[in-house]
Amino acid sequence: MAGHKAEPAAPTAAPGTVGGWAVARPGPITSGPLMQVRRPAPVPGPGEILVRVEACGVCRTDLHLAEGDLAPHRPSTVPGHEIVGRVTATGEAVTGFRVGDRAGGAWLRGTCGDCRYCRAGRENLCPASRYTGWDADGGFAEAAVLPADYAYPLPDDHDAAHLAPLLCAGIIGYRALRRSALPPGGRLGIYGFGASAHLAAQVALAEGARVHVLTRSAQARELALGLGASSAGEAYARPPEPLDSAILFAPVGDLVPVAMAALDRSGTLAVAGIHLTDVPPLNYQDHLFYERNLRSVTANTRADGLEFLRTAARIGIRVTVSPYPLSRAPEALADLAADRVHGAAVLIPG
Repeated sequence: MAGHKAEPAAPTAAPGTVGGWAVARPGPITSGPLMQVRRPAPVPGPGEILVRVEACGVCRTDLHLAEGDLAPHRPSTVPGHEIVGRVTATGEAVTGFRVGDRAGGAWLRGTCGDCRYCRAGRENLCPASRYTGWDADGGFAEAAVLPADYAYPLPDDHDAAHLAPLLCAGIIGYRALRRSALPPGGRLGIYGFGASAHLAAQVALAEGARVHVLTRSAQARELALGLGASSAGEAYARPPEPLDSAILFAPVGDLVPVAMAALDRSGTLAVAGIHLTDVPPLNYQDHLFYERNLRSVTANTRADGLEFLRTAARIGIRVTVSPYPLSRAPEALADLAADRVHGAAVLIPG
C-alpha cells in the first residue's frame, strides 16, 4: 500500500455517536472532498437493520461521487456500498436477520417493486431505485443502516475484508460478464484490471474461458497472469487473438473503439462503469459491422447478487485486498485514483 501518511486526529468520541467520512465538497481528490464527521448513532426504522461495520470496500463509484463525476443526491453523504457488518439492532417487521448475524450491504438499496422493470425481474432499471452511499449514508463509517430486504446474509467463517469487495466489485463484475454474452469456452478481453475485473476474470476462467487482460498497470498485469489469464498487455494493445466478448472496466471512453475493433464477428463489448469519459466516434465498418454489439451495464438485481455469491463460494474465488484503516479513507481514494491499489481497497474501522 503506497504512501503511509500521518493519520488525522479523530473527532472526540461522544456517547451515542459514530465516526466516519462524508463528501463535503465534491471535487478532485487532491482538493480533499472528504470530511471526517461524528454523528448521532443511526437507528433502524421498520424493515431496516443496524450493523456495526467490520469492513467496507472502496469502489470507483465512491471516487466518482467524491470527485463530482456523479452529482450528489443529498448533501454530506457518507459513501461506501461494500459493507460487511454485524447486526446490532433490527427495526419492526424484519424477519431475515437477528442481532449478531453477519450482513452485507450493497449498492442497490431499494426499488419501487411495482414498475414494469421490477415486475419483469429487471429491478436494476427501476426509475425509483435508490443506492447506498448516494441516496443514504453508507459504510465509510463505524455503523450503517441497511434495508433488510436488500441486504445479503454472509458467512461467519470468512475474513470481513475479503468479503467486502464481493458486494459490489464482484456483483457488478458478474453482471458485466453475463452482459458480455461470453460463449462456453470463449475468448474474453478485460480492459482495466481492478477490483471488479480480478473477480469477474476468475468466474470466466472457472467456466473455461481464455482471458486476455489489457491494462496500464504493470502490477495489475502481474496479478492477472497469476490468476490464470492467457495474456496481459498494455491497455491499448491488440490482444493475441480475436475476442468473442470484452468488458470495459476502466472509465476511459477512448478504449471503446479499441475494444470494439478487437472483437470477432458477432462479439459483444459490455461497458461496466457507472461513469465513462466521452466515447470517440465509432467507424461502422471497423467497429460495428459483422453484428458486433455494444452494451452498457446498469447496477444489478438482487438475483445477480445471490447468484454471484453462490458462484464465488463454489469456485473458491480469491479476493486480493489492500486494507486501510477507516481513518485513512482519503488516502484509499487517492490511491485508487492513481492506480496504486493492488486488487481491492478495503477500509477497516477501529
